[in-house]
Amino acid sequence: MNLKKIIVLTGTRADYGKLKPLMDRLEGDGRFEMHIFVTGMHMLNKYGYTCDEIIRSGFSRIYTFSNQNSSDQMDQVLAKTISGLSDFVKKINPHLLIIHGDRVETLAGASVGAINNVLTAHIEGGEISGTIDELIRHAVTKLSHVHFVSNQKAYDRLIQLGEDSKTIHVIGSPDIDVMFSHNLPALEEVKSKYEIQFDKYAILLFHPVTTELKSLKKQTEILVNEILNSGRNYVVIYPNNDHGTEIIINCYKKLHENGRLRLFPSMRFEYFLTLLKNAEFIIGNSSAGVREAPYYGVPAINIGSRQNKRVEHESILNISFHQKDISDSIDRIKSRKKYEPMSNFGDGSSALKFHQVLTSNNFWKISTQKTFIDL
Repeated sequence: MNLKKIIVLTGTRADYGKLKPLMDRLEGDGRFEMHIFVTGMHMLNKYGYTCDEIIRSGFSRIYTFSNQNSSDQMDQVLAKTISGLSDFVKKINPHLLIIHGDRVETLAGASVGAINNVLTAHIEGGEISGTIDELIRHAVTKLSHVHFVSNQKAYDRLIQLGEDSKTIHVIGSPDIDVMFSHNLPALEEVKSKYEIQFDKYAILLFHPVTTELKSLKKQTEILVNEILNSGRNYVVIYPNNDHGTEIIINCYKKLHENGRLRLFPSMRFEYFLTLLKNAEFIIGNSSAGVREAPYYGVPAINIGSRQNKRVEHESILNISFHQKDISDSIDRIKSRKKYEPMSNFGDGSSALKFHQVLTSNNFWKISTQKTFIDL
């Protein structure tokens, strides 16, 4: 196999955590020349300028691109990302572009790849969720040429979307590789690094739903009040950079002076996993509550529509934004209960399976001319 140049696009702390096991495989294989295009939340100071974490990871070829101002709407971020990535693609002339998930940056990557006739691989397509994320995820599927999905249900949805079965590979979710690796830091190391003084705690991770912005302030105020009224300790992590984030962050000002809460703009993925693994529960509407938490057997209080119909498990309590529903749900978790761990998203061998596909000669014969496959 001739040397293959690959661009990996990362725009958020979450997708970097999932992509890193895959990138480690590529970086360590001399048959690949990997370039990392770092943009999105990574370049924003209010989220801790997490591009520094990527640079410290020791990858050889890293390119950073600021794709947004604080006042930009999502469509403006999309346009800027397309412009910056397009220039980078023309400079590198890659054989493959790798993108993940359902973010605006992902849509930009899929668009650039499709229009420039660059083979594009999408990680974790075929899943369902609330808000605009689901629209973006399925649009990315149609723009991408090859797919690495988490499970059979995702595979089936891609078939339903008219994708060729020969271009779909079930590898599981790459974050499971990280969750059960031997490289996670010890809890005491994490607590020391982030100056977390309490022993028992829950995690609050709440994101805006872009189709519900009119009610977002009220929703966040209800959630914040119930967090304060619960009398529990919390580790609070800022939301992602979707439209509406500032509404949530402004509501969080009430939390700053409370000694039972520690707030962080961002957190390294491995450190977050250690905290999650040892938490009493997680509350909010993050995918971490319906994906990672069930693998650790950690209870999750999932509020609202953002993760609607995504995952069902006995450890996940789906509730509305009513004050009583939230307070009752928190009260019901009097002591942490260990649930039977979930296994819907692989067994921790995603990076190995991904690498095996990319090192096969047949992979590089996939055509960028797509045809819709009727059922």
